[in-house]
Amino acid sequence: MHVDTMRNIDYWAGIPLCFIGSFISKTLNFFTHPTKPKNILLIELSEMGSTILVDPAMQKLKRELNANLHFVIFAKNKPSLDLLRTVPEENIFTIREHSLFALAGDTLSFLLWSRRKKIDTVIDLELFSRFTALLSGLCGAVNRIGFHPFYNEGLYRGTMLTHKVAYNPHLHIAKNFIALANAVLSDTKELPFSKSIISDEEILLRRVDVTESQKSTIASKIAALCPAYAPETKRLVLLNANASDLMPLRRWDKANYIELSRRILTDYPDTVIALTGAPAEKEGLQAIPDALKHERIVNLAGQTAFSELTALYEISEFMVTNDSGPGHFSAVTSMPSFVLFGPETPKLYGSLGITTPIYAGLACSPCVAATNHRKTPCDDNLCMQAISVEHVYKILKPSLENSRFCR
Repeated sequence: MHVDTMRNIDYWAGIPLCFIGSFISKTLNFFTHPTKPKNILLIELSEMGSTILVDPAMQKLKRELNANLHFVIFAKNKPSLDLLRTVPEENIFTIREHSLFALAGDTLSFLLWSRRKKIDTVIDLELFSRFTALLSGLCGAVNRIGFHPFYNEGLYRGTMLTHKVAYNPHLHIAKNFIALANAVLSDTKELPFSKSIISDEEILLRRVDVTESQKSTIASKIAALCPAYAPETKRLVLLNANASDLMPLRRWDKANYIELSRRILTDYPDTVIALTGAPAEKEGLQAIPDALKHERIVNLAGQTAFSELTALYEISEFMVTNDSGPGHFSAVTSMPSFVLFGPETPKLYGSLGITTPIYAGLACSPCVAATNHRKTPCDDNLCMQAISVEHVYKILKPSLENSRFCR
């Protein structure tokens, strides 16, 4: 379904359902008592990058509670959970959202699944989605943790939470996720949760182990698609020139990627450029190599499996990307990334990896937030247009001059 359709359903159906769900939840509270968390369910449906950003919080829950973690996510976003494999495969439930019928059917199946799994604690990672509030309130968990607006103007999500956490718009989202975990771990009732100091060390990410065989396999695949590439003599630079349909305003113009590619290819003959993306993005990205007509640029969109991403990142020099999932996926590897920000800010959603954010910082930016469903009236992304090719190239030059592979 289109994102605006989902927003409308969340509004028109979500408000009355959250009101009814609150009544049901409060009634059931009379017959239940808080219990020590053992089977914990995390809900994050729509953002693939958030499955990476929440991993430090999940690791904390495993470490301090020895908890059995579960996760529910939209089916199309499930591969992002496979990168770090923190949650066992059998504990992941996927919801299809391509149609209202599939969404409704999978939701009912989820309510049965959560009871079979004996979920006692649920953490709603979504900021102000009514749909996830309903999943949290009706999944059968005794402990229900999530963000609550309190006296802030915000979306009505009912009163189904037992642990209301104050969302802090001045803290990185990964630290907000730690605050949710701290609410689970707290032995005392707080209002609001979580009155704790969260250090930068708490949001350090684990790295994925990539074998030499995996690196060799992906290098061979690239060489077959681009004969000019040879890992012994050529280094690989990645460009992720697209962004999800959820926020097209995050895109840096293709003309900029074309000019940036031209400069790299001209100045550094030992460099091959690979464009990354989903299969649906292949045709759109082809405009870049078509404009350059150069043997050292290749369109990899749809040519590699999601499971091959970490190996691709490990054999690459660095990646330039719009603010989207790949900036977070690369954070679990040793590859540096340069992420272009506009409608959102790296202070809240920056990658936790070896990352350099590139951000013009217009007076109107960031214009999307948790409280506006990431929907902005803007139709002219000057925040991205203000980032010049010259500026980006200047930032990339040190990495181009000093290869991390020491070739």
